[in-house]
Amino acid sequence: MISQKSKYALRALLMLAEAEENRPCRIPDIAETQQIPRKFLEQILLDLKAGGLVRSLRGKKGGYLLARPPESISVADAVRTIDGPIAPLPCVSRRFFHRCEGCRGDSDCAFRDAFDRAHAASLEVLEGTSLAAVRDGASPV
Repeated sequence: MISQKSKYALRALLMLAEAEENRPCRIPDIAETQQIPRKFLEQILLDLKAGGLVRSLRGKKGGYLLARPPESISVADAVRTIDGPIAPLPCVSRRFFHRCEGCRGDSDCAFRDAFDRAHAASLEVLEGTSLAAVRDGASPV
């Protein structure tokens, strides 16, 4: 299950994807439109900026923009930036692998294969769904 923070991040990113190209969105506008608490949104945008998904412009006409085209930002990119690993178990994570506590090895885990297959299927959808696809109402993968 993804966190509320990730849900808010996805909503903010979608608003940026829907904005006119090179037209920054201001925090108060995003917060009001997306019903996100402003202070929480500020932290989310800082995390997204540190993760390379958004950039900011200073000044009166400043705000936030996507750092890359919406076609190149996946739902998985956003969730990983905010929540970290997407995997249901650390032993099936591709980027953050480590053995589960008390595990004696991959061959000893009766459930690893099922969780690995579930993880692969969900990643296929999340990595195959870009902000542009969500914005345009396209079906994932």
